[in-house]
Amino acid sequence: MLKAIFFDLGDTLFDFAPMSTKALFFAAGAQTYRHLESRGCKLPPLKRYLNSQWRALLLAYFWSRLRFREFNSYHVQVRFARKLNLDLDEADMRDLAWRWYQPVCQHCTVSDDVIPTLRTLQNLGLKLAIVSNTFLPGFVLDRHLELHGLLRFFPVRIYSSEIGYRKPHPRIFQDALAACDVSADRVLFVGDRIANDIVGARRMGMRAVLRCRDGSITEHHRAHHVIRRISELPTILARLDSPVSDLPDADELACET
Repeated sequence: MLKAIFFDLGDTLFDFAPMSTKALFFAAGAQTYRHLESRGCKLPPLKRYLNSQWRALLLAYFWSRLRFREFNSYHVQVRFARKLNLDLDEADMRDLAWRWYQPVCQHCTVSDDVIPTLRTLQNLGLKLAIVSNTFLPGFVLDRHLELHGLLRFFPVRIYSSEIGYRKPHPRIFQDALAACDVSADRVLFVGDRIANDIVGARRMGMRAVLRCRDGSITEHHRAHHVIRRISELPTILARLDSPVSDLPDADELACET
């Protein structure tokens, strides 16, 4: 019997419009610069402030990929603030991290079927959790979830930035399973990335649902089910007893590189 559903975050629960990461970064940086100026902080010229932080973020990103680990952008921001001798306490830094993230919120929507579906799943007694690859600090994503009324559905939220491992690494799934006190064969995983979400979850022994919101994929040999909208999940639950022998099993997936 199914006991839990784990969700990816971006383009699964959140729908993101196309955006330029670099453009958003510099827009957010200009906003944080003005904020720090208003507090009387002594800062380098804006261009140097932006370029230095961009290089620091890129270095952390590429170094994390070389190590096959995750980094946390909040730690990068804290080190940069110390380098500039900014007089900021932890509350100030957390507020600054949110200001860096705010422009992303303008490119994010939540489909109108998400909350009613989550409420239905919760009423069925299913445990709900988020398992997300992100270099953003968890408290920032929690705040974004709260803005959309989603936080209350997810007492368990596993962010790669907090544990240092990204999907499809088994560690991030193991942490979610332990936090929910469920076995993998009792979990349905919903995500939008084949390699990270679908293959990663199936290697753990979970059933996997691919969300393809534009409908360009209607079936996939790695996923047990493919959906466009989260509201299709209750129908999926009713079909869990259908045979899936035509799909590769977890052992076969584990042997793939």
